[in-house]
Amino acid sequence: MSFKCTVLMCFSITKNRPKKYYFVKSKTRHKSKYILSITKNEIKLIKSLGQKKVRQQERLFLVEGVKGIREFLDSKFELYQLFATDSIFDVETKLISPKDLQRISALKTPNTALAIFKMPQEKSIIDSSLILALDDVRDPGNLGTIIRLCDWFGIEQLVCSLETVDCFNSKVVQATMGSLTRVQIAYVDLENYLKQSKLEVYGTFMDGVSIYSQTFPEKGIIVMGNEANGISSKIEHLVNRKIGIPRFGNLKATESLNVATATAIVLSAFKGH
Repeated sequence: MSFKCTVLMCFSITKNRPKKYYFVKSKTRHKSKYILSITKNEIKLIKSLGQKKVRQQERLFLVEGVKGIREFLDSKFELYQLFATDSIFDVETKLISPKDLQRISALKTPNTALAIFKMPQEKSIIDSSLILALDDVRDPGNLGTIIRLCDWFGIEQLVCSLETVDCFNSKVVQATMGSLTRVQIAYVDLENYLKQSKLEVYGTFMDGVSIYSQTFPEKGIIVMGNEANGISSKIEHLVNRKIGIPRFGNLKATESLNVATATAIVLSAFKGH
């Protein structure tokens, strides 16, 4: 439904500097709102959070899109600042224009909101359940999908090598679709962690024993390797049981599976038994 509105450009004085905003009054919906201009410092901060070192220094990360932001608002994550083009959240929001949102968004087609959240303190790993470990997984989309799979299969702890892509990378956050709020993630020296753990370590290999010919315990560590090279040699010698996904095709010409796809199959096998 179309409607008419009146737009007045105004100025207010804040700290001796003029601050531009737009007052929008709808003639048919009887609602009014202030649309503020985003500041240079806010743009600078948001843009800088695209870098891992800045995210770690500031302990902040970005979330884009209404669904993802709502997931984080409903979790234990603490909101730092929220920008939106309309009043769609029940928390303090800075209303900005679609043009300003496009300036700060990392998406090709920006959504209606962008939020900055504080990173939580990393918790210690407890060897009391089934744990997934990633050895140098580099692709943000793969990590985001794997985090969603952990959420789906009830894997509460995900252990990542120090070389694995940052889980607070904006592409990873986007790919998790909110599952990042329900999976505990720790970045560790994976070799040292596996040496110290008392759990049995399973590793996925092309020549491993078929996951369909064995049963699995409720506790253990499943290691998934790098997209191109698989599990590294330093981690391989710490694996107690080598497992694999058999190829059923007649030609058996496919060299490997995507690490996220393989993770889904392996977790299904562990949880199915």
